[in-house]
Amino acid sequence: MTTRTSKWISHWEPEDAEFWEREGKRVARRNLVLSVVSEHIGFSVWSMWSVLVLFMSPAIGLGFGPGEKFLLVVTPTLVGALLRLPYSYAVTRFGGRNWTVFATAVLLVPASLAAYFVHRPGTPLWVFLLVAATAGVGGGNFASSMTNITSFYPQRHQGWALGLNAGGGNLGVAAVQLLGLLVIATAGDTHPAYVASLYLPLIVLVSLLAALRMDNLEAVRTEPGAQREALRHAHTWWISLLYIGTFGSFIGYGFAFGLVLQNQFASTPLEAASYTFLGPLLGSVARPSGGRLADRWGGARVTLWSFAGMGAGTAVLLLASEAGSFGLFVAGFTGLFVLSGIGNGSTYKMIPAVFAQRALSSGTDLAGARRLSGAVIGIAGAVGALGGVAINLAFRAAYGGASGGGSGVPAFWAFLVFYAGCAVVTWTVYLRRERAEASSALEVSRA
Repeated sequence: MTTRTSKWISHWEPEDAEFWEREGKRVARRNLVLSVVSEHIGFSVWSMWSVLVLFMSPAIGLGFGPGEKFLLVVTPTLVGALLRLPYSYAVTRFGGRNWTVFATAVLLVPASLAAYFVHRPGTPLWVFLLVAATAGVGGGNFASSMTNITSFYPQRHQGWALGLNAGGGNLGVAAVQLLGLLVIATAGDTHPAYVASLYLPLIVLVSLLAALRMDNLEAVRTEPGAQREALRHAHTWWISLLYIGTFGSFIGYGFAFGLVLQNQFASTPLEAASYTFLGPLLGSVARPSGGRLADRWGGARVTLWSFAGMGAGTAVLLLASEAGSFGLFVAGFTGLFVLSGIGNGSTYKMIPAVFAQRALSSGTDLAGARRLSGAVIGIAGAVGALGGVAINLAFRAAYGGASGGGSGVPAFWAFLVFYAGCAVVTWTVYLRRERAEASSALEVSRA
C-alpha cells in the first residue's frame, strides 16, 4: 500500500474484506471527506446565481425582469450539465486528487467575476449571462467526484458512500442560500458582491487540502471507449431518465425556488431568502438516507416510492396555488426537495448494482462493471442536470417570460405528468424484473 504522498495507488481491492478493514476503509474515508468538501463548494458556486438574482433590482442599477432572471439561473444549470461528461472522463484520465485540485481551484474564476460585476450598475444582461455560464464549472465537479468515490468503496457500501458524497455536495445549494439570507439580514439587499467574495478564501483552502491529502486511484482509470460503450446500453438511458426526475427536480427547484416565491406570492428578497434554503438543506440531508434505504430494500423500490411521493407533493403545490396559501406552498415544495433527495440516492445506487448484476450474469469481471458504472455515472449526471434546465424553462414560460404576471400551475401539471411516467418506467423496467428474477430463483431452489 502506498502512502498518500504518492501520486497513484495501484493496489486497491475494496471487495476483499481483509484489505478493506486493514487499510482500505481509512483511505476511502479520507478521500470521501475531501471529495464532499470540494463538491460542496462546487455546488455553492454553481447555484450562486439563484441567490444573486434576488438582489438584482433598480435599487442597485440592475432592474431585470422575471424572464431575464430565469435565464440567469438557467445558464449555469445548462453549462454545468454539459460539463459533467468531460469532468467524469477527466478524473479517469488525470486522477482523483489531481482533478479535484484543478476543479476546485478553477472556481475562483466564476466567484471573482460575480463579485466584480454584480456591484457595477448598468451592466448589460449579456455580460451577466457570460459570467453565469462560467459558474457551470461548479456543476461539473459532481460527476468527477462521484466517479472517483465509486471506486474507493466496495459495492455493499456504495449506496451510502455515494449518497453521503452527493448529499454533502448538494448542501452547497442550501449553504449559499443561507449565506444570501445572512447578507440580506445584516447588510441589506443591495450588497450581492458579499455572497461571491466570501467563497474566495474557501476555494483556496479546499484546493490546498485536496492537493495535500487526497489520492489518485489507479482503479478509477478507464479505457477511452468506456463512455461510448455505456451509451450503447439501454440501462444508461433508463437510469438517466429517472435521474432527470430526481436530481433534475432537486437542482431545478433549488435554482428557481426564490424566483418562484417572488413571482407567485410577490415575496421580498428577505422573505424569499428566508425559505429558499430549507428545501435544499433537507433534500441534501435526505440523499444519504436514500442510498442507505436502497442498500437495504433495493434502489428500484425506493425510487418508485420517491416518485409516488413527488407526485403527491406536486398535487399539493397545485392546491396551494389555487388557494393562494403561502404556507401550504412552501410545505409542498419542501416535501418535493426531501423526496427528490431520497430519490437521488436510490437512483445512483441502482447504477453500480445494475452493472454488477449484469457482470455476474454474463460471467464477466467486476472491474469492468466498475469502469462501466463510472461512465454511466457521468452520463446520468449530465442528462439528469438537464432536468434542472427544463424546470427553469418551464417556470419562465409559466410566469410570462420577460413580462411576468403568470402562474406556476401549467409547470406543476407538466411535472406531475413526468413523475407519473418515471414511476411507470421504474416499475416496468426494474422493479417488475427484480421480482420476476427473484421468483425464478425461488422456483429453481425448490426444484
